[in-house]
Amino acid sequence: QVQLVESGGGLVQAGGSLRLSCAASGRTFINYAMGWFRQAPGKDREFVAAISWSGRTTYYADSVKGRFTISRDNAKNTVYLQMNSLKPEDTAVYYCAAVYSRNNYTPRTGPGYDYWGQGTQVTVSS
Repeated sequence: QVQLVESGGGLVQAGGSLRLSCAASGRTFINYAMGWFRQAPGKDREFVAAISWSGRTTYYADSVKGRFTISRDNAKNTVYLQMNSLKPEDTAVYYCAAVYSRNNYTPRTGPGYDYWGQGTQVTVSS
């Protein structure tokens, strides 16, 4: 089992920044690809960003490309999502997810992940 705990959400004005963190425990973090997803009220969960176990490969949704950056610190068992130039449409609950992967498999869909955190609310006011 892998336990994931997100933090860093909050209320921010449009154009502002937030950094989300996801702390992992329970297994060797370096063996896992990590992803961030979000779900706004009344909408389906959507992919935001993903990073391979090594950190050498990253993927982003078109809607956040150039504004968000995913990174990981394997020594701290933590993955981050730096969010800049936030827009009201970024408002959602943000979830991190993990899947065992040592062959650069880095899913960009929810079913590709086995473990999920409880989520952290991000609200962007206009």
